[in-house]
Amino acid sequence: MTTASQLQPDARDRLYAECARAISEAGAERESLFLARLALLLFEQVGDEARCRAALADALRALPVPSLSAS
Repeated sequence: MTTASQLQPDARDRLYAECARAISEAGAERESLFLARLALLLFEQVGDEARCRAALADALRALPVPSLSAS
């Protein structure tokens, strides 16, 4: 069951692909800055510091090591 705060799987896939394209467009030199700015803008949309901190912790948990085969 999906709540108002969750995305449908197809929407999540589309947004993931768009995010990946935006990261590529920002380039390696500005990737971290782009991601930090995106996070801040999304945090403002959420408007709840505790939820934002929980999301940060969730994002770090079980973060995979980049694969050597990734391009």
